[in-house]
Amino acid sequence: MDSFHYNWLMAAVKNISDRSALLFANFDESDEQAQNDDEVLNILKKTFGYERFRPLQRKIIQNVLDGRDTLAVLPTGGGKSLCYQIPSLILNGLTLVISPLIALMQDQVRQLEAVGIPAVFLNSSLENELYIKNYNLVQSGKIKLLYVSPEALQTSRIKSLLHSPNIKIACITIDEAHCISEWGHDFRPDYLEIANLRREFPKAVFLALTATATSHVQNDIVHNLKMETPQILVSSFNRPNLYLHVMKKQNPNEQVLQFLRENKGQSGIVYCFSRRQVDTLTEYLVSHGIFALNYHAGLSDFEREAHQNDFISDKATVMVATLAFGMGINKPDVRFVIHYDLPKSIEQYYQEIGRAGRDGLPAVALLLYSPQDVHKIRYFFEQKDDSEKEEALLQKMILYAETKTCRRLFLLSYFGESGSIPTGNYVERECCCDICSSKKDDVPLSDVTIQTQKYLSCILRTRENYGASYVIDVLMGSKASRIREHGDDRLSTWGIGRDLTRNDWLELNSCLLDAGYLEKSEKFNVLHVTELGHLALRNGENIMLPINFSEKQEHRKLSKPKSGEVYKIDSSDSEANRIAEELRCWRRKTADDLNVPPYVIFGDKTLLSIANKKPRSTQELLSCYGIGETKAEHFGTAILRIVSGDS
Repeated sequence: MDSFHYNWLMAAVKNISDRSALLFANFDESDEQAQNDDEVLNILKKTFGYERFRPLQRKIIQNVLDGRDTLAVLPTGGGKSLCYQIPSLILNGLTLVISPLIALMQDQVRQLEAVGIPAVFLNSSLENELYIKNYNLVQSGKIKLLYVSPEALQTSRIKSLLHSPNIKIACITIDEAHCISEWGHDFRPDYLEIANLRREFPKAVFLALTATATSHVQNDIVHNLKMETPQILVSSFNRPNLYLHVMKKQNPNEQVLQFLRENKGQSGIVYCFSRRQVDTLTEYLVSHGIFALNYHAGLSDFEREAHQNDFISDKATVMVATLAFGMGINKPDVRFVIHYDLPKSIEQYYQEIGRAGRDGLPAVALLLYSPQDVHKIRYFFEQKDDSEKEEALLQKMILYAETKTCRRLFLLSYFGESGSIPTGNYVERECCCDICSSKKDDVPLSDVTIQTQKYLSCILRTRENYGASYVIDVLMGSKASRIREHGDDRLSTWGIGRDLTRNDWLELNSCLLDAGYLEKSEKFNVLHVTELGHLALRNGENIMLPINFSEKQEHRKLSKPKSGEVYKIDSSDSEANRIAEELRCWRRKTADDLNVPPYVIFGDKTLLSIANKKPRSTQELLSCYGIGETKAEHFGTAILRIVSGDS
């Protein structure tokens, strides 16, 4: 490390008095401004160059400073960490952050250290020597933020530490708070023990944070944590920069590859259901020239950490992973999240797509969907005691994948938001999802009268006792034992549907449900022909539906949200493009020298802001997004040289 970068790092560590905190800032003008404005805004601005908060951040911070228990529901990327980082530097005492995510602890502490905030974590990933060092730092009272897991709280070692004479617990932050609810999508029994901290530290303020909580889950969190007269603050779940797209799964490996080629060089995550699928897809992508890495519990700790670090530091562009990856990873420039398989719930899906576009720039959430994925999911939870709850959550996910209406409105409605979609800085209403951005002439109605008559007739002839899978088996002439046992291989509809693929029939089933010709029972998915369906059969009505069967389908590039003018570069501005490219190279080298991810130096928004504004002085540099006094002091000379072309 050269002397310049060494001096910057030492100055950052020394500059604890700056009381700085990391965030991505937007502003909600309805947020209250309170007594600590000067100090809070000084923390916000001096080091990081942000002047305004995201929605609800200011109110949550004030609640913590006032000692009021708070449950905050903010979307992934909504700036939850800021809500306890700033108070931790103002409150007299230690802020304890409870999280199940080792990756979050490592990532957050690394960023906090880089800006001079004294923080450590204690978990099983640490070697004994470093664990003891961190333990002693906390015990000495020199640490402002301590990250631990809920499991670690039950150990005598951590209990003894928290009750040390030099320790005063000022704030207890519970991250991923939905894990305490049995109706949450990720219930963890260890979370139930956190409530004991209320008795042990009665003067500490409780702050519960989550990105996904329905009203039922919110009530569970408050009750199970024994929160005292808390304020529940729920931000909008709308992510205006995130484009939602569901594509029929046909040749998924090829579909993923084609998407990656269309978005060459961009950073993204592909989620798969199983370890085997992760490894298979990774090998396929690598064999076709994509720099992809795998991540799942079957890898060694060393391999997982190495792959994660390569992804965070932009050495690899694509991570193919099971659900074990991504939680707590604050990589702001993830441009896409692809679900190779259907998630188990809306909560899981929303949390995972939230890892894209955390910097506010346009990003894509692509789901490859086949109803056959549902059977894989049911296989794993049908034996569980809470299978009824799992089935209810899965049904909502299926409805989302099969809806023919706006996907964003569907998500907002699920989380209790109603009304029209708020327009954001980077998106227009017609391009928020694949449904809204499709013009009528892009997805023409097709005459599916004959196919519908076959399908409805088969449902009636199988006595309306089965779901889509069984009905399609009959139509396609299956000789499965269950069909023979019921005598359904002798029906007039047996084998009359071989002209379509299984996926085509599943697509038709979805369209008929959406159009009201069919309905299905919630528990067992048994299909029933509605009165509208009976009328269509009796009257021989022409049935026109927005459906493209497989032989007619053509690949279309995904639409993307429109980027705000400030955060994109005009292709005709050659000077701005030169600056942006040189800044990227410089940022990568500087990050490597300091052994931190590039986004710790500054994010893409800052890079684009500098390239567009072309600052010629330190004062002009301070007007760029994300550049505060500290970064201007340590990096300003190098940045201004690049802008002037003298580098």
